Amino acid sequence: MNQPAALPAPLHSAAIADLLAQFDGRQGGNRALGDRAQIAAQTDIDAIRGWLARYIDSPRTYANYRKEAERLLLWAVVERRKPLSSLSHEDILAYRYFLADPQPAERWVAPGGARPARHQASWRPFAGPLSPASRNQAMLILNGLFSWLVQAGYLAGNPLALSRQRSTERPTRQQTRYLDARQWRWVQDWICALPQNDAAEARHKARIRWLFSILYGGALRISELVQARMADVAMRLDSQGHEQWWLNIHGKGDKARRIPMTQELMRELLHYRQAFGLQGLPHAMETQPLLMSAGGSDKHLSRAMAHVLVKSVFAQAAQALREQHPDQHAQAQVLEQASAHWLRHSAGSHMANQGVDIRVIRDTLGHESIATTNIYLHAEDEQRHQALEQFHRLDW
Repeated sequence: MNQPAALPAPLHSAAIADLLAQFDGRQGGNRALGDRAQIAAQTDIDAIRGWLARYIDSPRTYANYRKEAERLLLWAVVERRKPLSSLSHEDILAYRYFLADPQPAERWVAPGGARPARHQASWRPFAGPLSPASRNQAMLILNGLFSWLVQAGYLAGNPLALSRQRSTERPTRQQTRYLDARQWRWVQDWICALPQNDAAEARHKARIRWLFSILYGGALRISELVQARMADVAMRLDSQGHEQWWLNIHGKGDKARRIPMTQELMRELLHYRQAFGLQGLPHAMETQPLLMSAGGSDKHLSRAMAHVLVKSVFAQAAQALREQHPDQHAQAQVLEQASAHWLRHSAGSHMANQGVDIRVIRDTLGHESIATTNIYLHAEDEQRHQALEQFHRLDW
């Protein structure tokens, strides 16, 4: 048989249709016997779809779970030449090592760490090797998949059940996902130095500055930002009758929360709006996204494109740092590794360093709790707004 899957493609692509048809799982070695099946699925893909259907109301969770299931399914049929329902404990161990270094890279990894859309020919299942934390997360998701398939009577056993349970404790230091004050200042200075000789350059600079301002100033996830609209920015009066502006978003798990929009952030928003021809403060009838595409249309910028913008800024700022200060090579390397989520981690860390109440940080970042015993402790919205106004500054 020819190798139809030399370059894996999304499950809906014809490029691997032959392999998926050959190893569809109907005769999987780990299929449950008897009549105890509680789902009608006869193939691995249909079984995975049944599992994913439980998360259809949580788009981000659905996307993450689909990604991990798809990666494993592609790896099983391409590299192991067997269906997912025939994978053994030894296969899962091999897959975990594979996640740390997906090889051959030209088959599995998108060039340059890019994140092309799934329908594009350059799409690959990975942007690069997964970190230990990401590998652990992938295994947790797959363990949930296999456990559900066993419970549903589709599989006889969970090949992950024999794996050693790794500690869920997080490392005490997370310096690889954090910019210190000096590194953050350098990125800001680089953005401020961007040219604006014509309208296009001015819009580009304004969008980059707003992107970094709201990701850091609001401690947002990039997935939250690309879904937000101008109309989600709203004003209400505090107990003293003063105006306070808030950004209403749907966070992780589709949970609603309010982000304080400090005076600094509102000034940045106004500057950004003016660069794109929008006048005054946001209002409830506006259809524009909070992060617009280059032309300022009503179309939301994709999460992939937002990631590309952030990564390109970090890369160019790192290169400029290297050229202007050759002795700062180590600092430049840190900037090259940074991503959008680093801005969120940095915001939380900088707030903590400034003495912001831990409850304010927790509620602003949208975390469930500081600890189980703190479940009833909540910072009042007004206090959160005042604390961020006082301590968490952009200082462009």
